[in-house]
Amino acid sequence: MTREADTRSYPAMNFLSDTTAPAHPSLIDALARANEGYAMSYGADDISARVEARLKEIFETDLKVLFAVSGTASNALALSVLCPPHGAILCHDEAHIHRDERGAPEFYTGGAKLIPLRGAHAKIELDELDRAVAEIPEGFVHTNPVRVLSLSNLTESGTAYTPAEVAERAARIQDRPAFVHMDGARFANALVTLGCSPAELTWKSGVDVLCFGATKNAAMGAEAVILFPKAMDRFEELQARQKRGGHMAPKMRYIAAQFDAWLSHDLWLDLAARANKRASQLADGLSRINGVDVLHSVDGNEVFARLPEAIAGQMRDAGAGFYQWPDGSARFVASWCTGEDEVENLLRSAN
Repeated sequence: MTREADTRSYPAMNFLSDTTAPAHPSLIDALARANEGYAMSYGADDISARVEARLKEIFETDLKVLFAVSGTASNALALSVLCPPHGAILCHDEAHIHRDERGAPEFYTGGAKLIPLRGAHAKIELDELDRAVAEIPEGFVHTNPVRVLSLSNLTESGTAYTPAEVAERAARIQDRPAFVHMDGARFANALVTLGCSPAELTWKSGVDVLCFGATKNAAMGAEAVILFPKAMDRFEELQARQKRGGHMAPKMRYIAAQFDAWLSHDLWLDLAARANKRASQLADGLSRINGVDVLHSVDGNEVFARLPEAIAGQMRDAGAGFYQWPDGSARFVASWCTGEDEVENLLRSAN
């Protein structure tokens, strides 16, 4: 099944995705500043170095960072240096790496096996994880050994793993020569809701590699693969694969410049908080409409709701854009620039 979008053009009430939103003006200004004069290529520029230093402060640890322009590229490249072709990657059945990346992780790893696991609200259930690990004994020649556990935060249902939940799952593979990967395309949105530190939600809970997304949170196109200490020795291999895979931008300073502005004065957290606030407003309003069911806790900027067809039609007729999800529900995504009036107009159209 595919996620079918209403493809008409809407002047407002656009809840299709946070990737449809414009970039924040501060990031556009940063690109203009980065455009002055010459700079070293392929990430050897001063802006890239400054962003890496800032990330070390934010995450309270040593790390290495590699910039990319898409979440698929960052996920696939990261997994390629964590999992060999004969290995297995455990992930949720709804995970983006399993459902929405056209086999990129398998392609870049050279054939590693993704093993999808179940769990309510797109969180891997502990029993499911225990079962999968038990069924794949280390050293058994006939099975793909577990080499990566991949968690999405936010999940594909818009829910957030807490630091304790991340740690519980990471502990299940700690006796294996395996890594924990986190798809953080909406990491900022999860972080704002949870109120914890970036360190607590990542390496302190057992995460070894974070794919840190800015694109869904006001960047023009900026992603970062962050290798925490356990995985830092994979950095040269990661760079080599980035180059060989055609994802090493010669003028890397323009990607880094977006992160430079985004991380400055906690703009990234402020923008995520804006989007989360609008999503909470929408979820609260939808829950008050007779016949509408909000299906998951709203831990970030996404709302999933089951709508009567008549109400969904009224929303579309009023000019609202949203995705029809494979399970029949509707997904609404708020962005950094979603206005309170857009939410109110959407809710008004349903009544």
